[in-house]
Amino acid sequence: MTATPLFDVPLAPSVAITGLDQVFPVRRVFCVGRNYAAHAAEMGNEVDRDAPFYFTKSAHAVIPSGSEIAYPLGTNDCHYEMEFVIAIGAEAHDVTEANALDAVFGYACGIDLTRRDLQAKAKDGRKPWDLGKDFEESALMGAITPAVDFGEVGRGAITLDLDGRRVQEAQLSDMIWSVPEIIAHLSRFYHLAPGDLIYTGTPAGVGPVVRGSVLSGAIDGLESITLAIVK
Repeated sequence: MTATPLFDVPLAPSVAITGLDQVFPVRRVFCVGRNYAAHAAEMGNEVDRDAPFYFTKSAHAVIPSGSEIAYPLGTNDCHYEMEFVIAIGAEAHDVTEANALDAVFGYACGIDLTRRDLQAKAKDGRKPWDLGKDFEESALMGAITPAVDFGEVGRGAITLDLDGRRVQEAQLSDMIWSVPEIIAHLSRFYHLAPGDLIYTGTPAGVGPVVRGSVLSGAIDGLESITLAIVK
């Protein structure tokens, strides 16, 4: 006898792909912490240069560029964090840095929303960051540009404007851990597979959003993204 589900659950979200009618189904979301020295410094943290570290978000946190969302629940201090996102398109387990890019399907712009007050409270108590990082509509994702259509990985500017004012601006080369290093390291602990996303960290300049805020992010060679906090 075949068992039937007790109730229906939403399908995992998917992300548009530039130049294709197909979409990229999201499996898991990994995020790299403190991958820009200037951002770590502005948050009062030191960079661990021995190895990258990670937190995760539910796939259902992913929303498309152009979304209009309500101010997140349970926080009075929600921050934006502009990020370069890796979309995995092939299995990768314990791969080398030299082979890491073989697992990449493409790249995209992303914004990691953070309930900063809840994250800070967790840090003070030496507790996990889940409430501060993993919540509904907290992972904005732009259309994915296939790797074959992208330029040199690790080059180009990353920027974010808040209500038309530039608040984040850096070079992807400022990342402490490069794309190949991140993939190779993460693949030692997970069997990476198609549908996985890796948010690679944010530059300095993070700050709060309020009701009515409009965010516009861009990375050279990728489709730009927008997000509005409407109520």
